[in-house]
Amino acid sequence: MTFLPAEAPRLGLGLAALGRPGYINLGHGADLADRSVDGLRAQAWAVLDAAWAAGVRYFDAARSYGLGEAFLGGWLAARGLGPGSGVRVGSKWGYTYVADWRPDALTHEVKTHDLPTLTRQWPETLAALGRTPDAYLIHSATLDSGVLENRRVLGRLAELAASGVRVGLSTSGPAQADTLHCALAVGVDGVSPFSVVQATWNVLDPSAGAALAEAHAAGWTVVVKEGVANGRLTAHGLTGRGDVPAPLARLAHEHGVTPDAIALAAVLAQPWADVVLSGASTTGQLAQNLAALRLTLPADTLRALAQPPAGYWAARAALPWQ
Repeated sequence: MTFLPAEAPRLGLGLAALGRPGYINLGHGADLADRSVDGLRAQAWAVLDAAWAAGVRYFDAARSYGLGEAFLGGWLAARGLGPGSGVRVGSKWGYTYVADWRPDALTHEVKTHDLPTLTRQWPETLAALGRTPDAYLIHSATLDSGVLENRRVLGRLAELAASGVRVGLSTSGPAQADTLHCALAVGVDGVSPFSVVQATWNVLDPSAGAALAEAHAAGWTVVVKEGVANGRLTAHGLTGRGDVPAPLARLAHEHGVTPDAIALAAVLAQPWADVVLSGASTTGQLAQNLAALRLTLPADTLRALAQPPAGYWAARAALPWQ
């Protein structure tokens, strides 16, 4: 069950790479013309303007995305995009940004999935966005964090859900499917507080697909992140040296688009994918990503590129912040 306006494209914009000067996307450092707060705000607003003009209506942030929420909230206010505009906003709690605007920081974010963090971060999100988010997610919930068994946290999330916020979780790691199955079984007084999941799915790691289809069938909104695998399915290639997988490069050439458009079109081909996030850092990247909306590919496109989940996530963990 999507919360997008009926006329909106299924592509949304995530601000993970636009709210802070360091991120793990391949080529991220070169994408930023000015890493100062003012410079990055201007770049974020330019990409947001381009996305809005293209019809994009879903924008995703998180407390740990540096000033991503504040950039988004400031842009919404400056453009007069309030109730009735069709804009939809999602954010996440559970990680705290600690890099102090340094791309070379040893630690960029700290994970704490407890009630004090939720209690602190919810009003911070409201203040930064200048509005209540449409979707509010546990950031990278995993079974080992214990958050899906924390009755105090679940009780508070149930209160938010009862107030009209779409509550859910994002997932990461090779056990995404297990985490989602656990979340699907969660209940507070016999009612699930959850109705949204944001998960990684791409042609390199499609392992969460069956679980996401279950969530979709249960009426949840499914948001897909990392469709281009943090740049590994773009012109930067799997190692950052331009080594795009040959089948992906061939399809891109046949359709006259860049590899990222094919990768995102492969996600859009999944019938359970309600919203697919672009993680573009520049207006040029966004334009390339948007070309995916013009493509119609089979749901099994490039499935031969699938890797064992453990290997995929080990490679992701090795990506440097830049």
